[in-house]
Amino acid sequence: MSSRFFFSFTHLVIASTLVGTLWHSACHAKSKGRPQPKETSTSTMQAPYEAETRLIAIYKMIGAGQAREALPLATELTRDFPTFQLGHLVYGDLLSMQTKPVTKLGELPSHLQKTATAAPLAELREESLQRIKALQERPAMGTAPSQILGLAARNKHVIAIDASKSRLYVLENGSQGLRVILDTYISVGKEGIGKYAQGDLKTPLGVYYLTTPVDPKLLAPLYGGGALPINYPNPLDQRMGKSGNGIWLHGTMPERYSRPVKATDGCVVMANPDLQKLMAIVAVKTTPVIIASKLQWVRPEQNAAERIKFESVIASWREAKNSGQADRLYSFYASDFQAYGKSLDAWWIKNLRDMGQIRQRPVQWKDLTILAWQTGAPDKPTNVMIVTYDEVSSNRAQSATKRQYWIQTGTQWKIFFEGSIAAS
Repeated sequence: MSSRFFFSFTHLVIASTLVGTLWHSACHAKSKGRPQPKETSTSTMQAPYEAETRLIAIYKMIGAGQAREALPLATELTRDFPTFQLGHLVYGDLLSMQTKPVTKLGELPSHLQKTATAAPLAELREESLQRIKALQERPAMGTAPSQILGLAARNKHVIAIDASKSRLYVLENGSQGLRVILDTYISVGKEGIGKYAQGDLKTPLGVYYLTTPVDPKLLAPLYGGGALPINYPNPLDQRMGKSGNGIWLHGTMPERYSRPVKATDGCVVMANPDLQKLMAIVAVKTTPVIIASKLQWVRPEQNAAERIKFESVIASWREAKNSGQADRLYSFYASDFQAYGKSLDAWWIKNLRDMGQIRQRPVQWKDLTILAWQTGAPDKPTNVMIVTYDEVSSNRAQSATKRQYWIQTGTQWKIFFEGSIAAS
């Protein structure tokens, strides 16, 4: 094998202890009714093993100089996942290695390097590198995206997308805190991220929520096995003048297991098996979706001071509302406040009526969720908080779930959106 090829795979793959763990898990996993294979076995792996796990294990073997031993595994990968183009690419490379040196993934003869074949190969190389990079740079145990300041019990899961790694993570909110339970490759817009206008072929950045799923029967084959829309444009997007709609998390067309890193009109796309897992796990309306250019993973205590400080702001707002201090309460709202098309003055009339009722029957707030976001220039960001809570009143049989968007101006926090989301 070419020493250059060996080095390129070694520094990308062998350095990752995770890859070894994945291979170890793939070789030792037990399946019902099937004997346990040995660690060095090249016996058939059935389709339940994830395509990516198997691909990375093959890369590891190549990097270790075991190209011949990896060939049967690549053969099985292409058999079990016939539309996984990366699997076919590494299979072709392994066939070539049996007779000649190969210096890079998907190497083309010189006379083909400027043909139409070159661009798809470049996309596959990029996808391969993104998959390896994401698996080398796994989030540390006990950490979560920095945007999560506090979650209510209703938020069973959070979806977090890191565009820099082409990765989607699902975190479960359990008694022991947040932990990653799904970690998968995704594709974003053809023009990248940072959506601003309709048709710009970019994926939005921000904090969103899943809305009503699209009936698979109504979907064209392009969308694969299903679609989970998000609430783009959210109130912050609207405040910033962003336009567009129809941003979904969805699957792939039947002829492609996965799509290139930048391949969509703005949606987030994943392999159909991963989409099916996602749809089986998450709940609409209550599942936040964080889409970031690069996620920062932090331990809960790192967010504690920021959360406590902002919770004191919310407490002051609640006190003003429950005590009927209209002028004080009004000071918490931004002059450009909007609530489903109503300006602050129009909305305030109804709010005064609500305050009159509250004085007679005090309202309680519970199940608070606080998610943070930063917008604007990186060197001078503007802080935003997305707050969801249940408002419980003795004169209502059901509690009302409400959401607020707060923005920091100087040292002050102001509400620029407030509205009911659903009854619980």
